[in-house]
Amino acid sequence: MAIAESELIINPNGTVYHLNLLPEHISDTIITVGDPERVAKVSKYFDELEVEVVKREFVTHTGYYKGKRLTVISTGMGTDNIDVLMNELDALVNIDFQSREVNEEPIRLKIIRIGTSGSLQESVPLGSHLASHRAIGLDSLMAFYPLQQTAEEQQITEALQQALGLGFKPYCVPGSESLLKKVAHDMIPGNTLTCPGFYAPQGRVLRAGLQNPTILDTYHNFRFNDFKLTNFEMETAGYYSMGRLLGHEMLSLNAIVANRITQKFADNAEEVIDSLIVKVLERV
Repeated sequence: MAIAESELIINPNGTVYHLNLLPEHISDTIITVGDPERVAKVSKYFDELEVEVVKREFVTHTGYYKGKRLTVISTGMGTDNIDVLMNELDALVNIDFQSREVNEEPIRLKIIRIGTSGSLQESVPLGSHLASHRAIGLDSLMAFYPLQQTAEEQQITEALQQALGLGFKPYCVPGSESLLKKVAHDMIPGNTLTCPGFYAPQGRVLRAGLQNPTILDTYHNFRFNDFKLTNFEMETAGYYSMGRLLGHEMLSLNAIVANRITQKFADNAEEVIDSLIVKVLERV
């Protein structure tokens, strides 16, 4: 069945609506970053730059690094942007834009997020690189999708819902085991909390106050058997859940630039991020 024009919007130049990309613009291996300015900090290492596209917060560079074709694209912040990104990347490789029909043989993308994150444990030090083995979403994105969860994933999210006194249940999804082994074998293994904001959802108090003044302590102290939260940010759970729904391999890697428990911020944050970029490029 053909997908309606209102559901899959294609620009007059044949590109997908928000990303402004054609299928040939992207590789099957994609590095994502939140900050549009960070795209060039990745692609500066490319031997050759083939594609440069900018639309809204989505900046895309595709080129070659040591003979391997790679795409790096910015997403902006939040799982709402990840919803757009993942659906449109999937459409580029799995939907025929002429017939508007889904391809019979699905293509599986490899998508690796390089992002910054704050630590929730003293044992995750400033300047370290952490790989998200599992992600827990505190946003509502998965309330609108038929995400299937294992019994253990449901138990973890139910326990966290109870600990936080939430009126909705979070969701929990693992990253790609193959990408973890290939790219993140020597990084700190973590369970990453994805928050629907940077301030109150992460326990920061400026002028608006907090509904739950002890929320940061709850994150820090939360335990379910041997499961604990190691860090938090704003996108990983969106990536992992959309990856499960669409059949893509996902991995989120975090440059730890803040420790919220010790209240310290890395004075060499850009170096920490850059070293993670180089490590990923060498391993993908």
